[in-house]
Amino acid sequence: MNLQAVKQRYGIVGRSEKLDHALKTAARVASTDLTVLIQGESGVGKESISKIIHDYSARKHNPFIAINTGAIPAGTINSELFGHEKGAFTGATSDRKGYFETVNNGTIFLDEIGEMPLDTQAFLLRVLESGEYIKVGSSKVLKTDVRIVAATNVDLMKKIQSGKFREDLFYRLNTVPIRVPALHERREDIHILFRKFANDFADKYKTESVRLNEEARQVIENYRWPGNIRELRNLVEQLSVLSEDNLVTVPDLVKIAPQITNRNLPAKRPTDGSAMDFQEREILYKFLFDMKSDLNDLKNLVVELVRSNDLEMPSALAQRRLPNAGSTSQSFMENIQQFDDRPGEEPFAFDAYPDSPVIIKSEDQGYNDAEEVEENLSLDQKTKELILKALKKHRGRRKDAAEELGISERTLYRKIKEYDIDI
Repeated sequence: MNLQAVKQRYGIVGRSEKLDHALKTAARVASTDLTVLIQGESGVGKESISKIIHDYSARKHNPFIAINTGAIPAGTINSELFGHEKGAFTGATSDRKGYFETVNNGTIFLDEIGEMPLDTQAFLLRVLESGEYIKVGSSKVLKTDVRIVAATNVDLMKKIQSGKFREDLFYRLNTVPIRVPALHERREDIHILFRKFANDFADKYKTESVRLNEEARQVIENYRWPGNIRELRNLVEQLSVLSEDNLVTVPDLVKIAPQITNRNLPAKRPTDGSAMDFQEREILYKFLFDMKSDLNDLKNLVVELVRSNDLEMPSALAQRRLPNAGSTSQSFMENIQQFDDRPGEEPFAFDAYPDSPVIIKSEDQGYNDAEEVEENLSLDQKTKELILKALKKHRGRRKDAAEELGISERTLYRKIKEYDIDI
């Protein structure tokens, strides 16, 4: 099977390994009559996978029909699928063939299978097990040879636990599972899809295709895309029609889709300032204590390595404290270099034994006594440093910095004023 030919035939764009795996699985299982369950979020292209399975099967010259079971009312779905006899219910003025009869020897794609009523699930299970079904209002058993491909965007195991989906039907449908990745799982494809849709709409509306600058590209690649490919396609169409300039910037994106800059970080936004201050303190204390523990472990390790491997270290340096945890702007190795550059002091003799491995001697069971690092635990100082780092990272954009810190813009403005931060 030529994977690239499959993509071109069905208009599938992307180079994601997860997407390629789903397509390869669909093509391989197509030649069999195994039941397939396609799983994935809404808008990822599950119906395209079902068409690949049908078109590459021995049934490709027979009918194919896609049915959204969640869109059919519970009172009529049995009639739609299995048919009914005249007089079976009010309004049944004539006999009607169901999909399992009209699509015989073909393929039925049952989308949103998790929304199917329980009684219909029982009838479907019988079709899967024996190929038999009964029309509504009839007692005659009919046979059908239909391949079923099902799809869902919900967790069927949770449905089973809540009693809304039959466990035996799940295992009958799930003979071959295929998971189609969401758009946020294949970020390398987002810009490729954008360009593809932009060219399509340029041809449709007889205009030049829109393009993204670098910042706008980063924004669309970092967005969650809950509507997946369908949402991206709609955005590109709006940009193609509404953008005044062919080069799309971040403000252009925000104007059409204000939610696109949302990072969806796991941060809670309290309604009062006191709760926010408490969360800030909790985050900062955790950060400080983790840093303190790491520095102490590193210090003890270096001292032990120097001692156990007979390396030279001036006594003055051995007694000197490491920089405290507040000096986050200077790395440990930079501090070592600082000591090495002092006149009149011997540097570390790590290079004195270039061919000797650094080994802690087995007879030494413990570490030397080491002085515990005392660090600056000033909440104000650490808060100020984090705000400065966030502002520097986002080039002074306060909204983005506030999102990064997990605080509101109003709180960020207040902190900038409180700490007299010059930006």
